[in-house]
Amino acid sequence: MSTTDGGGAFAPRKTFLGHPRGLVILFLTEMWERFSYYGMRALLIFYLTQHFLFGPAEAQGIYAAYAALVYLMPVIGGLIADKYLGSRRAVIIGAALLVAGHFTMAFEGSGGKQYLTVGGTEYALEVEGRDTNRQIFAVVGDNRVPISILPEGVTIEDAEGQPAGSGAQAATAAGFPTQIAPDGYTTRVERDLSAEPILFLALSLIIVGVGFLKANISTVVGALYEKNDPRRDGGFTIFYVGINLGAVLATSLCAWLGIAYGWAYGFGLAGIGMLFGLITFILGQSWLEGRGEPSKPIEGRKLLGVPLVPFFWIAGLVAVFPTWLLMQRHALVEAVLIPVAMATFILVVGYTVLRLKGAERSRMLVAQVLIFFSVLFWALFEQAGSSLSLFADQSTQMPSWFNAAQTQLFNPAIIVIFGPIFAALWVWMAKRNIEPSTPVKFSMGLVFVGLGFLVLTWSTGNAANADFRVPLFFLFLTYFFHTLGELCLSPVGLSMITKLSVDRVVGLMMGVWFLSSSVAHIVAGLIAKATATDTVAGVVTNPELALQTYGSIFGTIGLVGVGVGVFLLVISPILKKGMAGVH
Repeated sequence: MSTTDGGGAFAPRKTFLGHPRGLVILFLTEMWERFSYYGMRALLIFYLTQHFLFGPAEAQGIYAAYAALVYLMPVIGGLIADKYLGSRRAVIIGAALLVAGHFTMAFEGSGGKQYLTVGGTEYALEVEGRDTNRQIFAVVGDNRVPISILPEGVTIEDAEGQPAGSGAQAATAAGFPTQIAPDGYTTRVERDLSAEPILFLALSLIIVGVGFLKANISTVVGALYEKNDPRRDGGFTIFYVGINLGAVLATSLCAWLGIAYGWAYGFGLAGIGMLFGLITFILGQSWLEGRGEPSKPIEGRKLLGVPLVPFFWIAGLVAVFPTWLLMQRHALVEAVLIPVAMATFILVVGYTVLRLKGAERSRMLVAQVLIFFSVLFWALFEQAGSSLSLFADQSTQMPSWFNAAQTQLFNPAIIVIFGPIFAALWVWMAKRNIEPSTPVKFSMGLVFVGLGFLVLTWSTGNAANADFRVPLFFLFLTYFFHTLGELCLSPVGLSMITKLSVDRVVGLMMGVWFLSSSVAHIVAGLIAKATATDTVAGVVTNPELALQTYGSIFGTIGLVGVGVGVFLLVISPILKKGMAGVH
Protein backbone atom coordinates (compact mmCIF):
# COMPACT_ATOMS: atom_id res chain seq x y z
CA MET A 1 0.00 0.00 0.00
CA SER A 2 1.17 3.57 -0.67
CA THR A 3 0.39 6.92 0.90
CA THR A 4 1.13 10.45 -0.18
CA ASP A 5 3.96 12.36 1.40
CA GLY A 6 3.88 16.07 2.09
CA GLY A 7 4.68 16.93 -1.53
CA GLY A 8 1.87 14.85 -2.97
CA ALA A 9 4.06 12.00 -4.21
CA PHE A 10 3.30 8.43 -3.21
CA ALA A 11 5.58 6.89 -0.57
CA PRO A 12 5.62 3.14 0.14
CA ARG A 13 4.26 1.95 3.48
CA LYS A 14 6.26 -0.77 5.21
CA THR A 15 4.16 -3.62 6.55
CA PHE A 16 4.40 -6.46 9.05
CA LEU A 17 2.16 -9.49 8.50
CA GLY A 18 0.09 -7.42 6.12
CA HIS A 19 -0.48 -4.47 8.47
CA PRO A 20 1.41 -1.17 8.85
CA ARG A 21 4.41 -2.04 10.97
CA GLY A 22 3.57 0.81 13.33
CA LEU A 23 0.81 -1.44 14.63
CA VAL A 24 3.51 -3.59 16.24
CA ILE A 25 4.72 -0.60 18.27
CA LEU A 26 1.21 0.40 19.29
CA PHE A 27 0.29 -3.20 20.16
CA LEU A 28 3.29 -3.55 22.47
CA THR A 29 2.86 -0.08 23.99
CA GLU A 30 -0.80 -0.68 24.81
CA MET A 31 -0.08 -4.21 26.04
CA TRP A 32 2.42 -2.85 28.58
CA GLU A 33 0.16 0.09 29.49
CA ARG A 34 -2.73 -2.28 30.22
CA PHE A 35 -0.28 -4.57 32.04
CA SER A 36 0.54 -1.71 34.40
CA TYR A 37 -3.06 -0.51 34.76
CA TYR A 38 -4.68 -3.89 35.43
CA GLY A 39 -1.76 -5.08 37.54
CA MET A 40 -2.22 -2.10 39.83
CA ARG A 41 -6.03 -2.35 39.75
CA ALA A 42 -6.00 -6.00 40.79
CA LEU A 43 -4.20 -5.04 44.01
CA LEU A 44 -5.66 -1.61 44.75
CA ILE A 45 -8.76 -2.48 46.81
CA PHE A 46 -6.75 -4.98 48.90
CA TYR A 47 -3.95 -2.43 49.37
CA LEU A 48 -6.47 0.12 50.64
CA THR A 49 -8.20 -2.27 53.05
CA GLN A 50 -5.26 -4.36 54.26
CA HIS A 51 -2.27 -2.00 54.19
CA PHE A 52 -3.83 1.41 54.85
CA LEU A 53 -6.73 -0.17 56.78
CA PHE A 54 -9.48 1.87 55.18
CA GLY A 55 -12.87 0.32 55.92
CA PRO A 56 -14.47 -1.42 52.93
CA ALA A 57 -16.97 1.41 52.32
CA GLU A 58 -14.24 4.08 52.44
CA ALA A 59 -11.92 2.02 50.23
CA GLN A 60 -14.68 1.47 47.67
CA GLY A 61 -15.39 5.20 47.65
CA ILE A 62 -11.72 5.93 46.93
CA TYR A 63 -11.67 3.28 44.21
CA ALA A 64 -14.86 4.66 42.62
CA ALA A 65 -13.50 8.23 42.52
CA TYR A 66 -10.23 6.98 41.02
CA ALA A 67 -12.01 4.95 38.33
CA ALA A 68 -14.44 7.80 37.55
CA LEU A 69 -11.58 10.26 37.00
CA VAL A 70 -9.66 7.70 34.93
CA TYR A 71 -12.61 7.55 32.50
CA LEU A 72 -13.23 11.30 32.55
CA MET A 73 -9.69 12.53 31.88
CA PRO A 74 -9.38 11.04 28.35
CA VAL A 75 -12.05 13.52 27.22
CA ILE A 76 -9.70 16.38 28.13
CA GLY A 77 -6.61 14.54 26.82
CA GLY A 78 -8.32 13.90 23.50
CA LEU A 79 -9.27 17.56 23.10
CA ILE A 80 -5.69 18.67 23.83
CA ALA A 81 -4.32 16.22 21.27
CA ASP A 82 -6.87 17.22 18.62
CA LYS A 83 -6.35 20.96 18.99
CA TYR A 84 -2.69 21.27 19.91
CA LEU A 85 -0.28 18.38 20.45
CA GLY A 86 -1.31 15.59 18.15
CA SER A 87 -1.88 12.07 19.43
CA ARG A 88 1.73 10.86 19.32
CA ARG A 89 3.15 13.53 21.65
CA ALA A 90 0.18 13.21 24.01
CA VAL A 91 0.86 9.46 24.33
CA ILE A 92 4.49 10.13 25.33
CA ILE A 93 3.45 12.62 28.04
CA GLY A 94 0.81 10.22 29.33
CA ALA A 95 3.18 7.25 29.37
CA ALA A 96 5.81 9.19 31.31
CA LEU A 97 3.25 10.24 33.94
CA LEU A 98 2.06 6.64 34.19
CA VAL A 99 5.59 5.38 34.79
CA ALA A 100 5.99 7.93 37.59
CA GLY A 101 2.61 7.01 39.07
CA HIS A 102 3.11 3.26 39.09
CA PHE A 103 6.58 3.46 40.61
CA THR A 104 5.24 5.88 43.24
CA MET A 105 2.64 3.23 44.18
CA ALA A 106 5.55 0.99 45.16
CA PHE A 107 6.31 3.33 48.09
CA GLU A 108 4.36 1.61 50.88
CA GLY A 109 5.32 3.46 54.02
CA SER A 110 3.93 1.87 57.17
CA GLY A 111 0.33 2.15 55.92
CA GLY A 112 -2.10 1.86 58.79
CA LYS A 113 -1.95 0.42 62.29
CA GLN A 114 -4.94 -0.76 64.28
CA TYR A 115 -5.18 -0.85 68.05
CA LEU A 116 -7.46 -2.82 70.36
CA THR A 117 -8.36 -1.25 73.71
CA VAL A 118 -9.52 -3.56 76.53
CA GLY A 119 -10.11 -2.35 80.08
CA GLY A 120 -8.08 0.81 79.54
CA THR A 121 -5.08 -1.08 78.08
CA GLU A 122 -4.30 -0.64 74.38
CA TYR A 123 -2.77 -3.43 72.29
CA ALA A 124 -1.36 -3.06 68.77
CA LEU A 125 -2.74 -5.50 66.21
CA GLU A 126 -0.60 -7.13 63.56
CA VAL A 127 -1.64 -9.27 60.60
CA GLU A 128 0.42 -11.97 58.94
CA GLY A 129 -0.16 -12.56 55.26
CA ARG A 130 -2.23 -10.83 52.58
CA ASP A 131 -4.25 -13.81 51.35
CA THR A 132 -7.62 -15.08 52.55
CA ASN A 133 -6.04 -17.09 55.41
CA ARG A 134 -4.34 -14.14 57.13
CA GLN A 135 -4.01 -14.19 60.93
CA ILE A 136 -4.49 -11.32 63.42
CA PHE A 137 -2.14 -11.05 66.43
CA ALA A 138 -2.42 -8.85 69.51
CA VAL A 139 1.00 -7.52 70.53
CA VAL A 140 1.41 -7.90 74.30
CA GLY A 141 4.83 -6.74 75.44
CA ASP A 142 7.34 -8.91 73.63
CA ASN A 143 4.72 -11.54 72.78
CA ARG A 144 2.16 -11.90 70.01
CA VAL A 145 -1.14 -13.61 70.81
CA PRO A 146 -3.13 -15.05 67.87
CA ILE A 147 -6.74 -13.87 68.00
CA SER A 148 -9.88 -13.73 65.91
CA ILE A 149 -12.49 -10.99 66.22
CA LEU A 150 -16.01 -12.34 65.72
CA PRO A 151 -19.56 -11.27 66.62
CA GLU A 152 -19.15 -13.25 69.87
CA GLY A 153 -16.20 -11.05 70.82
CA VAL A 154 -12.44 -11.52 70.77
CA THR A 155 -11.40 -15.16 70.74
CA ILE A 156 -7.93 -16.47 71.53
CA GLU A 157 -6.63 -18.90 68.91
CA ASP A 158 -3.90 -21.50 68.99
CA ALA A 159 -0.88 -20.79 66.84
CA GLU A 160 -0.46 -23.10 63.86
CA GLY A 161 1.28 -26.32 64.85
CA GLN A 162 0.76 -25.73 68.58
CA PRO A 163 -1.36 -27.93 70.90
CA ALA A 164 -4.94 -26.97 71.76
CA GLY A 165 -5.15 -24.48 74.62
CA SER A 166 -1.69 -23.05 74.00
CA GLY A 167 -3.21 -19.78 72.73
CA ALA A 168 -5.10 -19.17 75.97
CA GLN A 169 -2.02 -20.05 78.02
CA ALA A 170 0.09 -17.62 76.03
CA ALA A 171 -2.53 -14.89 76.44
CA THR A 172 -2.73 -15.44 80.21
CA ALA A 173 1.04 -15.43 80.55
CA ALA A 174 1.24 -12.21 78.58
CA GLY A 175 -1.49 -10.53 80.60
CA PHE A 176 -4.05 -10.49 77.77
CA PRO A 177 -7.70 -11.33 78.72
CA THR A 178 -8.72 -14.83 77.72
CA GLN A 179 -12.29 -13.77 76.88
CA ILE A 180 -13.45 -10.37 75.63
CA ALA A 181 -17.17 -9.70 75.12
CA PRO A 182 -18.41 -7.85 72.02
CA ASP A 183 -18.95 -4.68 74.06
CA GLY A 184 -15.73 -5.13 76.02
CA TYR A 185 -13.33 -3.57 73.53
CA THR A 186 -12.88 -0.67 71.12
CA THR A 187 -10.59 -0.23 68.12
CA ARG A 188 -8.92 2.68 66.41
CA VAL A 189 -6.83 3.10 63.25
CA GLU A 190 -3.72 5.22 62.92
CA ARG A 191 -2.39 5.84 59.40
CA ASP A 192 1.06 6.82 58.18
CA LEU A 193 0.57 10.54 57.56
CA SER A 194 3.51 10.66 55.16
CA ALA A 195 2.57 7.60 53.08
CA GLU A 196 -1.15 8.36 52.65
CA PRO A 197 -0.59 11.58 50.62
CA ILE A 198 1.94 9.69 48.49
CA LEU A 199 -0.70 7.04 47.76
CA PHE A 200 -3.05 9.74 46.45
CA LEU A 201 -0.20 11.36 44.53
CA ALA A 202 0.50 8.05 42.78
CA LEU A 203 -3.18 7.62 41.87
CA SER A 204 -3.30 11.21 40.60
CA LEU A 205 -0.26 10.72 38.36
CA ILE A 206 -1.93 7.61 36.91
CA ILE A 207 -5.24 9.41 36.36
CA VAL A 208 -3.63 12.30 34.46
CA GLY A 209 -1.37 9.90 32.57
CA VAL A 210 -4.31 7.81 31.40
CA GLY A 211 -6.01 11.05 30.34
CA PHE A 212 -3.18 11.87 27.95
CA LEU A 213 -2.65 8.32 26.70
CA LYS A 214 -5.87 6.29 26.63
CA ALA A 215 -7.94 7.86 23.85
CA ASN A 216 -4.97 9.08 21.86
CA ILE A 217 -3.15 5.78 21.33
CA SER A 218 -6.33 4.42 19.71
CA THR A 219 -6.37 7.50 17.49
CA VAL A 220 -2.83 6.70 16.32
CA VAL A 221 -3.98 3.15 15.45
CA GLY A 222 -6.70 4.63 13.27
CA ALA A 223 -4.22 7.04 11.66
CA LEU A 224 -2.14 4.10 10.40
CA TYR A 225 -4.91 3.25 7.91
CA GLU A 226 -6.62 5.19 5.16
CA LYS A 227 -10.36 5.73 5.70
CA ASN A 228 -11.47 2.94 3.37
CA ASP A 229 -8.62 0.53 4.14
CA PRO A 230 -10.21 -2.94 4.54
CA ARG A 231 -7.49 -3.84 7.05
CA ARG A 232 -8.67 -1.22 9.57
CA ASP A 233 -11.08 -3.45 11.54
CA GLY A 234 -8.49 -6.24 11.61
CA GLY A 235 -5.90 -3.80 12.91
CA PHE A 236 -8.14 -2.70 15.78
CA THR A 237 -8.88 -6.34 16.57
CA ILE A 238 -5.15 -7.06 16.86
CA PHE A 239 -4.78 -3.96 19.03
CA TYR A 240 -7.66 -5.17 21.24
CA VAL A 241 -5.85 -8.49 21.69
CA GLY A 242 -2.85 -6.53 22.99
CA ILE A 243 -5.08 -4.86 25.59
CA ASN A 244 -6.35 -8.15 26.92
CA LEU A 245 -3.03 -9.95 26.69
CA GLY A 246 -1.53 -7.26 28.91
CA ALA A 247 -4.45 -7.59 31.32
CA VAL A 248 -4.09 -11.40 31.55
CA LEU A 249 -0.35 -11.18 32.21
CA ALA A 250 -0.77 -8.43 34.78
CA THR A 251 -3.56 -10.04 36.78
CA SER A 252 -1.54 -13.24 36.88
CA LEU A 253 1.90 -11.86 37.74
CA CYS A 254 1.38 -8.55 39.56
CA ALA A 255 -1.45 -9.98 41.66
CA TRP A 256 0.62 -13.03 42.57
CA LEU A 257 3.72 -11.00 43.49
CA GLY A 258 1.77 -8.40 45.47
CA ILE A 259 -0.11 -10.94 47.59
CA ALA A 260 2.69 -13.51 47.98
CA TYR A 261 5.69 -11.22 48.54
CA GLY A 262 4.54 -7.66 49.23
CA TRP A 263 2.63 -4.75 47.73
CA ALA A 264 5.78 -3.00 46.52
CA TYR A 265 6.70 -6.01 44.36
CA GLY A 266 3.32 -6.10 42.61
CA PHE A 267 3.15 -2.35 42.06
CA GLY A 268 6.83 -2.25 41.11
CA LEU A 269 6.30 -4.88 38.41
CA ALA A 270 3.40 -2.82 37.06
CA GLY A 271 5.74 0.17 36.89
CA ILE A 272 8.40 -1.84 35.07
CA GLY A 273 5.74 -2.90 32.54
CA MET A 274 4.77 0.72 31.88
CA LEU A 275 8.43 1.67 31.52
CA PHE A 276 8.79 -1.02 28.85
CA GLY A 277 5.77 0.50 27.11
CA LEU A 278 7.24 4.01 27.14
CA ILE A 279 10.62 2.83 25.85
CA THR A 280 8.93 0.78 23.12
CA PHE A 281 6.89 3.76 21.95
CA ILE A 282 9.84 6.16 21.92
CA LEU A 283 12.19 3.77 20.11
CA GLY A 284 9.50 2.83 17.60
CA GLN A 285 8.73 6.37 16.42
CA SER A 286 10.14 5.77 12.94
CA TRP A 287 7.77 2.82 12.45
CA LEU A 288 4.79 5.17 12.95
CA GLU A 289 5.89 7.06 9.81
CA GLY A 290 4.70 10.44 11.06
CA ARG A 291 1.19 9.29 12.00
CA GLY A 292 -0.53 10.94 14.97
CA GLU A 293 0.81 14.42 14.24
CA PRO A 294 -1.31 17.53 14.95
CA SER A 295 -3.55 18.95 12.24
CA LYS A 296 -1.52 22.19 12.29
CA PRO A 297 2.29 22.36 12.42
CA ILE A 298 3.40 22.67 16.04
CA GLU A 299 6.65 24.53 15.43
CA GLY A 300 6.55 28.14 16.58
CA ARG A 301 3.14 27.84 18.27
CA LYS A 302 2.89 28.99 21.87
CA LEU A 303 0.43 29.11 24.74
CA LEU A 304 0.87 31.82 27.38
CA GLY A 305 4.24 32.53 25.80
CA VAL A 306 5.47 28.93 26.25
CA PRO A 307 6.10 26.58 23.27
CA LEU A 308 3.30 24.00 23.03
CA VAL A 309 5.21 20.84 23.90
CA PRO A 310 6.88 22.19 27.09
CA PHE A 311 3.59 23.89 27.99
CA PHE A 312 1.67 20.62 28.08
CA TRP A 313 4.44 18.78 29.91
CA ILE A 314 4.13 21.47 32.59
CA ALA A 315 0.31 21.44 32.38
CA GLY A 316 0.27 17.66 32.87
CA LEU A 317 2.32 17.98 36.05
CA VAL A 318 0.23 20.92 37.28
CA ALA A 319 -3.00 18.97 36.66
CA VAL A 320 -1.79 16.33 39.12
CA PHE A 321 -2.24 18.77 42.03
CA PRO A 322 -6.03 19.39 41.75
CA THR A 323 -6.49 15.69 41.00
CA TRP A 324 -4.53 14.90 44.19
CA LEU A 325 -6.84 17.21 46.17
CA LEU A 326 -9.93 15.55 44.67
CA MET A 327 -8.68 12.05 45.46
CA GLN A 328 -8.36 13.01 49.12
CA ARG A 329 -11.95 14.27 49.03
CA HIS A 330 -13.49 11.48 47.01
CA ALA A 331 -16.98 12.25 48.34
CA LEU A 332 -16.72 15.56 46.47
CA VAL A 333 -16.22 13.69 43.20
CA GLU A 334 -19.40 11.72 43.92
CA ALA A 335 -21.31 14.87 44.88
CA VAL A 336 -20.26 16.93 41.84
CA LEU A 337 -19.92 14.47 38.97
CA ILE A 338 -23.47 13.06 38.95
CA PRO A 339 -25.22 16.52 38.90
CA VAL A 340 -22.79 17.75 36.22
CA ALA A 341 -23.49 14.66 34.13
CA MET A 342 -27.25 15.05 34.55
CA ALA A 343 -27.09 18.72 33.55
CA THR A 344 -24.96 17.85 30.51
CA PHE A 345 -27.35 15.08 29.50
CA ILE A 346 -30.37 17.41 29.82
CA LEU A 347 -28.63 20.04 27.67
CA VAL A 348 -27.81 17.48 24.97
CA VAL A 349 -31.39 16.17 24.97
CA GLY A 350 -32.67 19.76 24.80
CA TYR A 351 -30.37 20.54 21.88
CA THR A 352 -31.56 17.40 20.10
CA VAL A 353 -35.26 18.13 20.57
CA LEU A 354 -35.12 21.86 19.83
CA ARG A 355 -32.45 22.15 17.14
CA LEU A 356 -32.64 18.91 15.15
CA LYS A 357 -35.36 17.46 12.98
CA GLY A 358 -36.32 14.24 11.26
CA ALA A 359 -33.84 11.38 11.07
CA GLU A 360 -31.06 13.40 12.75
CA ARG A 361 -33.25 13.98 15.80
CA SER A 362 -34.42 10.37 16.08
CA ARG A 363 -30.91 8.91 15.73
CA MET A 364 -29.51 11.29 18.35
CA LEU A 365 -32.33 10.44 20.77
CA VAL A 366 -31.67 6.71 20.31
CA ALA A 367 -27.97 7.30 21.05
CA GLN A 368 -28.88 9.13 24.25
CA VAL A 369 -31.27 6.37 25.35
CA LEU A 370 -28.57 3.75 24.82
CA ILE A 371 -26.03 5.88 26.72
CA PHE A 372 -28.49 5.97 29.64
CA PHE A 373 -28.79 2.16 29.64
CA SER A 374 -25.01 1.79 29.35
CA VAL A 375 -24.58 3.59 32.68
CA LEU A 376 -26.43 0.77 34.44
CA PHE A 377 -24.43 -1.89 32.63
CA TRP A 378 -21.06 -0.41 33.55
CA ALA A 379 -22.19 0.33 37.13
CA LEU A 380 -22.85 -3.40 37.55
CA PHE A 381 -19.93 -4.65 35.48
CA GLU A 382 -17.39 -2.47 37.30
CA GLN A 383 -18.06 -4.17 40.62
CA ALA A 384 -15.10 -6.29 39.47
CA GLY A 385 -12.44 -4.08 41.01
CA SER A 386 -14.31 -3.37 44.24
CA SER A 387 -17.14 -5.48 45.71
CA LEU A 388 -16.39 -8.61 43.65
CA SER A 389 -12.72 -8.42 44.65
CA LEU A 390 -13.65 -8.15 48.32
CA PHE A 391 -16.19 -10.96 47.87
CA ALA A 392 -13.30 -13.07 46.54
CA ASP A 393 -11.28 -12.20 49.64
CA GLN A 394 -14.00 -12.45 52.29
CA SER A 395 -16.52 -15.01 51.02
CA THR A 396 -14.85 -17.28 48.44
CA GLN A 397 -12.93 -20.53 48.94
CA MET A 398 -9.48 -20.03 47.40
CA PRO A 399 -7.25 -22.93 46.34
CA SER A 400 -3.66 -22.80 47.58
CA TRP A 401 -2.32 -21.95 44.11
CA PHE A 402 -4.60 -18.93 43.60
CA ASN A 403 -5.42 -15.71 45.43
CA ALA A 404 -8.27 -13.21 45.51
CA ALA A 405 -6.45 -10.57 43.45
CA GLN A 406 -5.87 -13.08 40.65
CA THR A 407 -9.62 -13.47 40.12
CA GLN A 408 -9.24 -10.30 38.04
CA LEU A 409 -7.68 -12.41 35.27
CA PHE A 410 -10.99 -14.19 34.57
CA ASN A 411 -12.43 -11.33 32.51
CA PRO A 412 -9.52 -10.68 30.10
CA ALA A 413 -8.80 -14.40 29.74
CA ILE A 414 -12.42 -15.05 28.72
CA ILE A 415 -12.24 -12.14 26.27
CA VAL A 416 -9.09 -13.57 24.65
CA ILE A 417 -10.90 -16.88 24.15
CA PHE A 418 -14.42 -15.73 23.29
CA GLY A 419 -13.70 -12.34 21.66
CA PRO A 420 -12.78 -13.84 18.27
CA ILE A 421 -15.75 -16.22 18.53
CA PHE A 422 -18.18 -13.34 19.07
CA ALA A 423 -16.59 -11.29 16.28
CA ALA A 424 -16.96 -14.24 13.87
CA LEU A 425 -20.51 -14.86 15.10
CA TRP A 426 -21.62 -11.29 14.34
CA VAL A 427 -20.10 -11.51 10.85
CA TRP A 428 -21.78 -14.88 10.23
CA MET A 429 -25.14 -13.51 11.38
CA ALA A 430 -24.74 -10.29 9.38
CA LYS A 431 -24.23 -12.25 6.15
CA ARG A 432 -27.57 -13.94 6.80
CA ASN A 433 -29.30 -10.71 7.86
CA ILE A 434 -29.96 -12.04 11.36
CA GLU A 435 -27.39 -10.03 13.34
CA PRO A 436 -29.02 -8.42 16.41
CA SER A 437 -29.46 -4.66 16.27
CA THR A 438 -27.43 -2.42 18.56
CA PRO A 439 -30.33 -2.01 21.07
CA VAL A 440 -30.76 -5.80 21.21
CA LYS A 441 -27.03 -6.26 21.85
CA PHE A 442 -27.26 -3.70 24.68
CA SER A 443 -30.21 -5.61 26.16
CA MET A 444 -28.25 -8.88 25.97
CA GLY A 445 -25.37 -7.22 27.80
CA LEU A 446 -27.65 -6.13 30.65
CA VAL A 447 -29.27 -9.55 30.96
CA PHE A 448 -25.89 -11.30 31.06
CA VAL A 449 -24.45 -8.96 33.72
CA GLY A 450 -27.60 -9.42 35.82
CA LEU A 451 -27.44 -13.22 35.48
CA GLY A 452 -23.86 -13.14 36.74
CA PHE A 453 -24.96 -11.58 40.03
CA LEU A 454 -27.90 -13.95 40.37
CA VAL A 455 -25.44 -16.87 40.14
CA LEU A 456 -23.55 -15.49 43.13
CA THR A 457 -26.75 -14.86 45.05
CA TRP A 458 -27.80 -18.47 44.56
CA SER A 459 -24.38 -19.69 45.69
CA THR A 460 -24.45 -17.61 48.90
CA GLY A 461 -27.69 -19.28 49.93
CA ASN A 462 -27.01 -22.82 48.74
CA ALA A 463 -23.30 -23.57 48.33
CA ALA A 464 -21.45 -21.91 51.23
CA ASN A 465 -19.28 -24.01 53.55
CA ALA A 466 -19.03 -23.84 57.36
CA ASP A 467 -16.69 -20.82 57.06
CA PHE A 468 -19.32 -18.95 55.01
CA ARG A 469 -17.34 -19.18 51.78
CA VAL A 470 -18.62 -20.30 48.37
CA PRO A 471 -16.62 -22.34 45.80
CA LEU A 472 -14.46 -20.30 43.42
CA PHE A 473 -16.35 -21.82 40.47
CA PHE A 474 -19.37 -19.60 41.13
CA LEU A 475 -17.27 -16.43 41.05
CA PHE A 476 -15.72 -17.62 37.78
CA LEU A 477 -19.20 -18.25 36.38
CA THR A 478 -20.19 -14.70 37.35
CA TYR A 479 -17.22 -13.28 35.46
CA PHE A 480 -18.07 -15.55 32.52
CA PHE A 481 -21.58 -14.09 32.23
CA HIS A 482 -20.29 -10.55 32.78
CA THR A 483 -17.71 -10.95 30.02
CA LEU A 484 -20.33 -12.27 27.60
CA GLY A 485 -22.29 -9.13 28.41
CA GLU A 486 -19.23 -6.97 27.79
CA LEU A 487 -18.67 -8.61 24.40
CA CYS A 488 -22.28 -7.83 23.46
CA LEU A 489 -22.19 -4.18 24.52
CA SER A 490 -18.68 -2.75 24.72
CA PRO A 491 -17.43 -3.19 21.11
CA VAL A 492 -20.58 -1.57 19.66
CA GLY A 493 -20.72 1.33 22.11
CA LEU A 494 -18.24 3.74 20.54
CA SER A 495 -19.28 2.61 17.08
CA MET A 496 -22.88 3.42 17.97
CA ILE A 497 -21.92 6.95 18.99
CA THR A 498 -20.08 7.64 15.73
CA LYS A 499 -22.89 6.17 13.60
CA LEU A 500 -25.88 7.82 15.28
CA SER A 501 -24.44 11.23 16.18
CA VAL A 502 -24.81 14.26 13.94
CA ASP A 503 -21.41 15.08 12.44
CA ARG A 504 -21.25 18.58 13.93
CA VAL A 505 -21.66 17.29 17.49
CA VAL A 506 -19.99 13.86 17.31
CA GLY A 507 -17.14 15.11 19.51
CA LEU A 508 -19.62 16.31 22.12
CA MET A 509 -21.45 12.98 22.02
CA MET A 510 -18.17 11.11 22.46
CA GLY A 511 -17.54 13.27 25.51
CA VAL A 512 -21.01 12.41 26.84
CA TRP A 513 -20.22 8.70 26.31
CA PHE A 514 -17.03 8.97 28.39
CA LEU A 515 -18.81 11.11 30.97
CA SER A 516 -21.50 8.44 31.31
CA SER A 517 -18.80 5.81 31.87
CA SER A 518 -17.31 8.03 34.56
CA VAL A 519 -20.70 8.42 36.25
CA ALA A 520 -21.18 4.65 36.05
CA HIS A 521 -18.11 4.21 38.24
CA ILE A 522 -19.55 6.58 40.84
CA VAL A 523 -22.81 4.58 40.83
CA ALA A 524 -20.72 1.39 41.03
CA GLY A 525 -19.06 2.79 44.13
CA LEU A 526 -22.42 3.49 45.78
CA ILE A 527 -23.49 -0.10 45.08
CA ALA A 528 -20.19 -1.48 46.36
CA LYS A 529 -20.48 0.52 49.59
CA ALA A 530 -23.82 -1.15 50.28
CA THR A 531 -22.03 -4.53 50.38
CA ALA A 532 -19.54 -3.41 53.05
CA THR A 533 -19.41 -4.98 56.51
CA ASP A 534 -17.10 -4.26 59.45
CA THR A 535 -13.45 -5.24 59.39
CA VAL A 536 -10.63 -5.07 61.92
CA ALA A 537 -7.07 -4.93 60.61
CA GLY A 538 -8.49 -5.65 57.15
CA VAL A 539 -10.17 -8.90 58.27
CA VAL A 540 -13.96 -9.17 58.19
CA THR A 541 -15.37 -9.62 61.69
CA ASN A 542 -18.65 -11.32 60.78
CA PRO A 543 -18.21 -13.69 57.81
CA GLU A 544 -21.83 -14.87 58.00
CA LEU A 545 -23.19 -11.32 57.85
CA ALA A 546 -20.75 -10.49 55.02
CA LEU A 547 -22.00 -13.44 52.97
CA GLN A 548 -25.65 -12.55 53.61
CA THR A 549 -25.04 -8.90 52.69
CA TYR A 550 -23.32 -9.81 49.43
CA GLY A 551 -26.12 -12.26 48.59
CA SER A 552 -28.81 -9.65 49.25
CA ILE A 553 -27.21 -6.77 47.31
CA PHE A 554 -26.08 -8.97 44.43
CA GLY A 555 -29.56 -10.45 44.20
CA THR A 556 -31.14 -6.99 44.01
CA ILE A 557 -28.82 -5.62 41.33
CA GLY A 558 -28.98 -8.93 39.44
CA LEU A 559 -32.76 -8.69 39.19
CA VAL A 560 -32.49 -5.03 38.16
CA GLY A 561 -29.97 -5.90 35.43
CA VAL A 562 -32.10 -8.71 34.01
CA GLY A 563 -35.33 -6.72 34.33
CA VAL A 564 -33.97 -3.60 32.63
CA GLY A 565 -32.36 -5.77 29.95
CA VAL A 566 -35.72 -7.42 29.18
CA PHE A 567 -37.39 -3.98 29.11
CA LEU A 568 -34.78 -2.73 26.65
CA LEU A 569 -35.34 -5.82 24.51
CA VAL A 570 -39.08 -5.08 24.42
CA ILE A 571 -38.59 -1.48 23.26
CA SER A 572 -35.69 -2.33 20.90
CA PRO A 573 -37.95 -2.40 17.79
CA ILE A 574 -38.93 1.22 18.52
CA LEU A 575 -35.26 2.19 18.98
CA LYS A 576 -34.23 0.33 15.84
CA LYS A 577 -36.87 2.24 13.88
CA GLY A 578 -35.54 5.48 15.34
CA MET A 579 -32.04 4.63 14.09
CA ALA A 580 -33.37 5.37 10.60
CA GLY A 581 -31.57 2.70 8.63
CA VAL A 582 -28.40 2.58 10.77
CA HIS A 583 -27.87 -0.98 12.06
